[in-house]
Amino acid sequence: MEEAADPCEDCTAGPAIRRLTRVRIWNLSPILRKLVSKTPKQRLAATSTATGPRLAVIFGDQLNDRAPLLAALNPTTDTILMMEVAEESQHVPSHIQRTVLFLSAMRHFAAQLEARGFQIRYIRLDDPSNTHSFTTEVARAVADLRPSELLCTWPGEWRILYEVRSWSKKFDVLVTVMPDEHFLTSVEEFAQWADGRRGLTMEFFYREQRKKTGYLMVGKPARPEGDEWNFDAGNRKSFGRTGPKPPPPQPLRMPPDAVTREVIRAVRNRLPNLPGRLDGDDAFGWSVTREQALAAIDDFIKNRLANFGPYEDAMWTDTPFVYHAVLSPALNLKLLNPRECCEAAIGAYQRKQAPLQSVEAFIRQIIGWREFIRGVYWLEGPDYAQRNGLDQHGKLPEFYWTGETDMACMRSSLGQIFDIAYGHHIQRLMITGNFALISGVHPKTISDWYLGMYADGVDWVTLPNTLGMVMHADRRPGSTKGVTGLVGTKPYAASGKYIERMSNYCKGCRYDPAQRTGPDACPFTVFYWDFLIRNKDRLAANNRMAMMFKNVDAIAPEARVQISIDAALLRKRFGIESQ
Repeated sequence: MEEAADPCEDCTAGPAIRRLTRVRIWNLSPILRKLVSKTPKQRLAATSTATGPRLAVIFGDQLNDRAPLLAALNPTTDTILMMEVAEESQHVPSHIQRTVLFLSAMRHFAAQLEARGFQIRYIRLDDPSNTHSFTTEVARAVADLRPSELLCTWPGEWRILYEVRSWSKKFDVLVTVMPDEHFLTSVEEFAQWADGRRGLTMEFFYREQRKKTGYLMVGKPARPEGDEWNFDAGNRKSFGRTGPKPPPPQPLRMPPDAVTREVIRAVRNRLPNLPGRLDGDDAFGWSVTREQALAAIDDFIKNRLANFGPYEDAMWTDTPFVYHAVLSPALNLKLLNPRECCEAAIGAYQRKQAPLQSVEAFIRQIIGWREFIRGVYWLEGPDYAQRNGLDQHGKLPEFYWTGETDMACMRSSLGQIFDIAYGHHIQRLMITGNFALISGVHPKTISDWYLGMYADGVDWVTLPNTLGMVMHADRRPGSTKGVTGLVGTKPYAASGKYIERMSNYCKGCRYDPAQRTGPDACPFTVFYWDFLIRNKDRLAANNRMAMMFKNVDAIAPEARVQISIDAALLRKRFGIESQ
């Protein structure tokens, strides 16, 4: 899915570093530099220098038991604040299972920290005194504890970083933001890599990551194992007409314990209108502890990794996980470390338990795509979310919230999201995302939906994936002619024929993916051709679109008009008409 462009000259300029006693201030892009140096009482620090009792805030996606923040604390004098606040499930509608996952994992993590001797101030969702926002809960804690310093790890969202930035002025206290060392590449390192490049191409970033880590590298000078950087061309198999045989082994499920069941009751009582389904406590099966997450790695390595690569793009009804790892929720909560995931897969390859093409595909998703996406998120700044490069303004159809549609592929994909808060990357890109792209939905609307509806949703990962890869809406202002996006080199638009080739969704569906007009035409096919017709002037300079537009030009003028008419009727029927 990630295509390469010509690499530019290597950037040799390093980050400017200003040292203040034991504190390192990393000056990056103008946006980041401005943000972290707004006030003398706020800094991005490698260590903390304050004396006296301190208050450390741990957010729900920071459950890393080896975080620098924990190493900086004195368990006998410092306090850790953890907060279950309703605001975090309501700023975008959050799937009930996503909310339960975050809160249950937080409670388990807090219990582990208490067992290690840390002092925990834990605010539960159903606490009568809970004010249900981070800032107001920090205000209560500051009033009660009078700390000399507030500490936290770099958050996973611009919105939260701005909130943290406000605390020094609000509470007249030093605020120190510690680095997030969960990732292989720091924000600073990514900015250095990106500096001066004409485009940000994941493939070249990934190759640098391979060299840096040594993963799947051999010889001197180092070269990629198998003499290929990736095996993506061979990893696009479908299951044909008969489906996967035998069926892929199901991922390990984690039965909810007493803590998780207590969280489920609290969420149902306090947040009864969350989207998604949780039909009975036992319908929840996500890892909520590090021990469970480590067991999930072992399960993937033993039972699905070998077939992951060839079938990573395949889809099949009632087979939501296929051979995927399903580790992203635990990774994004920081219950797992990306290094241990990669090394487990490499170990399987060395033991001849998994082929190179599967192991490389898994490694690329973690050290390549995941790290690249995070880098883009912080590099591009808080205004990135407002980009709308294709100028699309449609509403999100109601069936994204109900699953009630006669399109079999959408009904199946949305149904499993409601049931388990999960869809693998091709379902996200080529079903729910592709439909939003080609039908003209506003990119911010669908980006917010992706953030809330998946168990692994955190803004740093969902926004660039949705805005950039799915919606092709993230073109930088002032980009050169022919550059139509940033994360993706072209829009990943496809007709119903692609879905028919890669899945069994079309079998029995009332729509015909081969037809582009008429009452039986697949809406994906109608919208695909309409998308190309509508965006020809905007995308024509993109060389990767040339063949598609040749196909458009081959359509008779009257047929093109009918496609546009049918697409407009579908947009009206689905409630997509411009906001």
